[in-house]
Amino acid sequence: MKLSQLYINIKVTISAMLIVTAFSCNSAKSVIDSGVASDKLSAKQVIRQHEKNEADFKTMNARVAIDIIQGENEQGHTFSLRMEKDKVIWLSATLGMARMMITPEKVRFYNKIDNEFFDGDYKLLSDVVGVDLDFMKVQNILLGQSIYDLKDEPHQVSISGNSYALSPKDQNALIELFYLINPSHFKMDSLQLQQQLKKRMLQVDYSSYQEVKKQIIPENIRIIAVDDTDQVAITLEFKSVSLDGEVRFPFNIPEGYKEIEIK
Repeated sequence: MKLSQLYINIKVTISAMLIVTAFSCNSAKSVIDSGVASDKLSAKQVIRQHEKNEADFKTMNARVAIDIIQGENEQGHTFSLRMEKDKVIWLSATLGMARMMITPEKVRFYNKIDNEFFDGDYKLLSDVVGVDLDFMKVQNILLGQSIYDLKDEPHQVSISGNSYALSPKDQNALIELFYLINPSHFKMDSLQLQQQLKKRMLQVDYSSYQEVKKQIIPENIRIIAVDDTDQVAITLEFKSVSLDGEVRFPFNIPEGYKEIEIK
């Protein structure tokens, strides 16, 4: 299914909810990049620092401004965002007109404007970005972490600009994967994934990070998903974030709504 067809089926507003999810900020402050990439670090050392600096929290509550550009169409929305790490990601549009809840088992959302709902697996998310996704991959993308376990196979490292360019020594013939790791805090500067045969590409760029309760989390993210000639660009700006407070995840699909089926 092409991106354009999918977006027509579920509306642009809901599409944003398919990619977004996570963050937080008790008196957050922007992180200043002061580190310099060194050619003396091995791939294993970069990986070790990247995994060591994964954000550690239990819950988060945030507001995020999202802009979506597809062709000549552009829309912007603000969402409330709540999360229990590794368990639930919850997203709600203004006045609850659209709401989404992601768990390791399911992807669910409803849209009050069109009286539609979806209750299914991760195929919907995977079709949007052109990559097989699960809960942990979605969470990691939005926390500036690698989407695959870097210890599963040998990697090589080089210097690109002022980032560590990390990639598998033996690239998969179907998927080419690259990470750019920041030398200051060892979070991702960029994730780049290409499927040449399917003419698909996913790129996630992290232009800035913020420090929240001694945790480093993204502040501004740009996601570009390409499927053949279709392209969608989504920017996320996290304006209000709090960690480890009490959170609730209300979610009930109203009666009489039409189910969206993805074939």
